[in-house]
Amino acid sequence: MELDPLLLSRFQFAFVISFHILFPAFTIGLSIYIALLEVLHLITGKDVWGRLSRFWIKIFGVSFGMGVVSGIVMSYQFGMNWSRFSDVTGNVLGPLLTYEVLTAFFLEATFLGILLLGRNKVSQPVFTFAAVMVALGTLASSFWILAANSWMQTPTGYEILPDGSFAVTDWWQAIFNPSFPYRLLHMVTAAMLTTGFCVMAVSAWKLRREESVTESRTMMSMTLWLLLVLAPAQAVIGDLHGLNTLEHQPAKLAAMEGHFHTNPEGEPMSLSLFGWPDMERGAMAWDVAVPYLGSIILTHSLTGSVVGLDQFERTDWPYVPLVYFSFRLMVGIGLFMIFMAVAGTVLRFGKRGPWGTGWYLALSQWCLPIGFVAILAGWVVTEAGRQPWVVYGLMRTADGVTPTLTGGDVAFSFGLFIVAYAVIFPAGIWFIRKLVVKGPPPELEPLGKAPVFGQKQPAAFGADSSRPHKGGF
Repeated sequence: MELDPLLLSRFQFAFVISFHILFPAFTIGLSIYIALLEVLHLITGKDVWGRLSRFWIKIFGVSFGMGVVSGIVMSYQFGMNWSRFSDVTGNVLGPLLTYEVLTAFFLEATFLGILLLGRNKVSQPVFTFAAVMVALGTLASSFWILAANSWMQTPTGYEILPDGSFAVTDWWQAIFNPSFPYRLLHMVTAAMLTTGFCVMAVSAWKLRREESVTESRTMMSMTLWLLLVLAPAQAVIGDLHGLNTLEHQPAKLAAMEGHFHTNPEGEPMSLSLFGWPDMERGAMAWDVAVPYLGSIILTHSLTGSVVGLDQFERTDWPYVPLVYFSFRLMVGIGLFMIFMAVAGTVLRFGKRGPWGTGWYLALSQWCLPIGFVAILAGWVVTEAGRQPWVVYGLMRTADGVTPTLTGGDVAFSFGLFIVAYAVIFPAGIWFIRKLVVKGPPPELEPLGKAPVFGQKQPAAFGADSSRPHKGGF
């Protein structure tokens, strides 16, 4: 049987980016969290903020390194598997990705050295400034990467040259294309929510083990206030992003909603809660739907018309079940995040608080992966929903693959990636787990004073890390 290079290349890219996106998403949120901790340490002078920052900086360093490794591997695929796509879009995407390196990666790398190695060598204001600059670097990286991806989703500010390649006619329009502001806000907020629930899970785990109690209560209290703002805000941003998708990528929106048939003006669109999108019949099977709600959400009227998949050629449909169920997974996790944020806030007014409520701690502990799952589900909606286009409406994915590529070539490189990732990523996660088990340090060495060679230093981690387990992690 002959292997299909296009299908294998798509699977390989999906595999690599699924691993890669987890670490940048985590480091975006974590860098902002660390910067906030350092600002609080600078303003209040309280030692606990500095010790929490030192704890998370080590985890950030490992995650940042793993993100760099997976990002390099991913970039090679543009030349190996997608050379035609790279050639045609290089005039647009090449500069955007270069700006990401020049303005973001170099900024992060410069100040990351201070953040990882300079705590006892610089003053507190300088160290705080470095933390803030690393956070700004991660945000700048998000800006350029999402500008490039958004242009592929909603291309503007371009012209097509006689050889079929794209050229920029207006950089402002190319960068700030119609979907970019919504995609940037949605992704950055998702990254902060992901980090927030990781912090919640770690603090809950420590509290259940009765370790680093003061630090864990401080982490949980601070994070709950952040989640109370971020989780509802993400629902609003998601709604605005959905309306933008309806306007600029109606086929994707129809797939997200399982909306096969356009409802005429005056007839309400129901909102499908659950069912099976039957692409052969072009209809939902076993559909559980709420009348009127689809029109209310998507058009803000009781009987607004929404374009269905019947307005598009079958060859232009995405794979509807994948988009449909991924969207529901993302939304379901988002609603659960709101519940956790509100429940934790309500418990603050009780006698024990959220940090003393057993069921809430247990639930918080197992919230560790939900942000990552939601991000992966969201990216499946984004990328699978725009198929069969690699540049929406202009270039098909099948036309972007390397012409001389064989299925055997892709199978070989795909196998190498799987083996390498099977070694590298478990090792990195194992190391992060060790850092979490050790917990925040009991003391913080003074800033601006380098340790004297041979001098005995304070214990690096809390002495209470050897307590018996009271819950898995």
